Amino acid sequence: MNNNNENLTENQNNESNPSKNIWYQILWDGLGEAFIRIGSIVVTVILCSIVLVFTSRHYLSKRESNEPERTPVVMEDIAADAILPYYSPSIPEDEKAHLYEGLSRISWNHTNLQNKARYEVQKYTVQENDTVIGISQQFNLSPSTILWGNPYTLSDDPHALLAGMEINILPVDGVYYEWHDGDGLNGVADVYGVTPEDIIDFPSNGLSRETIGDYSNPNIRAGTWLVIPGGSRAFVNWSAPLITRENPAVASIYGPGACQAVTDGPLGSGTFIWPTTETWISGYNYDEATNHRAIDIAGMTGNAIYAADAGVVVYAGWNDHGYGNVVMIDHGNGWQTLYAHLDSYNVDCGYFVFQGDVIARLGSTGNSSGPHLHYEMRYNGVPINPNNFY
Repeated sequence: MNNNNENLTENQNNESNPSKNIWYQILWDGLGEAFIRIGSIVVTVILCSIVLVFTSRHYLSKRESNEPERTPVVMEDIAADAILPYYSPSIPEDEKAHLYEGLSRISWNHTNLQNKARYEVQKYTVQENDTVIGISQQFNLSPSTILWGNPYTLSDDPHALLAGMEINILPVDGVYYEWHDGDGLNGVADVYGVTPEDIIDFPSNGLSRETIGDYSNPNIRAGTWLVIPGGSRAFVNWSAPLITRENPAVASIYGPGACQAVTDGPLGSGTFIWPTTETWISGYNYDEATNHRAIDIAGMTGNAIYAADAGVVVYAGWNDHGYGNVVMIDHGNGWQTLYAHLDSYNVDCGYFVFQGDVIARLGSTGNSSGPHLHYEMRYNGVPINPNNFY
């Protein structure tokens, strides 16, 4: 009886408080803890928002009241004329980087001044290991100019360059010419491929159009050295002439090593072996600008020198023009090979040799700055670059 009364009382209380019924239902469903957590988060967010709104309004109003009154700036028309970099939207994005990166300046304390024009011929003392090519690069000239500027000292032979020698360095590419009695400006200019005015107007020559007189007999003293700017000429060829086994006597102009005529003997195959033990270039390579139509092969004094192909020795002896001891072989098929600066040789005129035979020993005779083999190849008397065959 009492239990029924309690239940009745409880039901009456629940019906009179519907919100409490909802809460009890939430608790009954097990959602009470989640509901409390969500409610706490919502209340926290609301309180934080209120604080932020209050704070921002308070400080912004205070800052505005402290700022001085600003005078509006009127932009002049020149701002409207500014030109912005143009780019097309069709350009891929990665190709527009240069439009955004701008320019950067690199700090560099050294300033390269342009070389001042030089008009005077200067003297240079050859140093150890100097070459015609190295000196020409040092003075920004062509190798030919080094040879043409020293016709008596070097005689167009790059091997004549020796340490301690004093040579002329021209101010420009061209030729150095000694004036002789009877020379005419037109003739000299024509020989070197320039005009008379090129010679007259070059400052270091000390000539004048007003005082030069007749071009055929100009007022130039014999013995005067003149720079021929831009001039050129053929090189003097100190190498061996065309020497064949049928007519070796022509070699007599090359030095005391001429042979007697030979009508037979082995013929070359037209293929060539490397003519010595070392296999690298030392000194000069084949270069027509330096009048060096051969290769210089490195080595030590006494290294073996081999016949590059079979043939007949048509010259064996001393060369009067700077090659020292020389051996020349005619291969009987239009080819000749020449071996110079030899320390010694063990063949003689008219000897039959076969490919690979030892014919000499490497040396440094004649105009040579050190032991090496000067090796030439000719076909019908015309110099051929050995690099095309090895």
